[in-house]
Amino acid sequence: MRRALCARSNSTSRLQRGARDERRAGAHEGSADLGGRRRPHRRADESEQSALPERRLHGRRSGRVLSRGAPVLIPYLQDNPLTMERFPDGIAVARGIWEKQRPRYTPDWIRRVTIPPSTGQPRDVTYLIVDDEAALTWVANLAAITLHIWYSHVPTLDVPDVILFDLDPGERCPLARLARVALAFRDELAEIGLRAYVKTTGGMGMHVVVPLAPKYDYDVAKGVAELVAHRLSRVLPDDTTLERAIARRPDDRVYLDWVQVGKGKTYVAPFSVRARDGAPVSMPLGWDAVDAMRRKRSKETTAEMKRWTIRNVPGLVAEHGDPWLAEGWKRQTLESPLKRARAVWEH
Repeated sequence: MRRALCARSNSTSRLQRGARDERRAGAHEGSADLGGRRRPHRRADESEQSALPERRLHGRRSGRVLSRGAPVLIPYLQDNPLTMERFPDGIAVARGIWEKQRPRYTPDWIRRVTIPPSTGQPRDVTYLIVDDEAALTWVANLAAITLHIWYSHVPTLDVPDVILFDLDPGERCPLARLARVALAFRDELAEIGLRAYVKTTGGMGMHVVVPLAPKYDYDVAKGVAELVAHRLSRVLPDDTTLERAIARRPDDRVYLDWVQVGKGKTYVAPFSVRARDGAPVSMPLGWDAVDAMRRKRSKETTAEMKRWTIRNVPGLVAEHGDPWLAEGWKRQTLESPLKRARAVWEH
């Protein structure tokens, strides 16, 4: 946090920042009823207007955009400890503020959960939980641009909801290669009886997600993630790498990051905005969209990933709904797929 503050050309103290954030969250010029809560209507200050230069989300306009996106975003936030990536001084700063602990001025009607120090934290952390549109709007008023969620939810925090593979392309990785790797994940998982889903990260890469039935611990989920990643590395050795050290990775391949699954770790929520130029969204996709990328000749991936932004995603969702629901989102068991993997992949 101190590093982020030092990056400001006209820094303020943490106390001043907290007071400003409190005013931002609570000050209003009148309010609107939102699901039984009071949502502030207020003028944006200069820093808020610069937070998303491609889309100045403030006042009533911000509320309208959030309202359009809330029906698909909130189901992924419900019951989930939230980590906020906040940019109160705009996205021009090198880093935002990562905030797990709820602000002291959080209104009583926003749900929260206190988690003891069993996940690498030195003390108890009280996380916010966004369960409705009013809570989402309150969080947005803090310049919480990107929302990160746990792999598990309350009250079963020891039981992961998903296995996630982070497909991280190098700077010289062609778009078609990234798409080919994602489609290979889909096909290899389908061969052993698991259905996979895909979303953009909002940056350069993609997330491949496997929903789980609520019966496995993190060790099981991580073991399956390792098994699948190594299988893909053998299937596409010229397209992928498992090298964790960035300096040693080939910059034209896709890094298969399977080690992020763990209690207390987070990933960018589906439909969350990223604090980058153009305000791209971490967008759930149908596999047909990935197949179309495989046929493109782009020499890099970023431009394609920026197709889904806060400008167009609300309209796409209003017209087509959540692509993952259209694909048939389903929680899955692992016993039969693991037997099938031993029979098919180990021969």
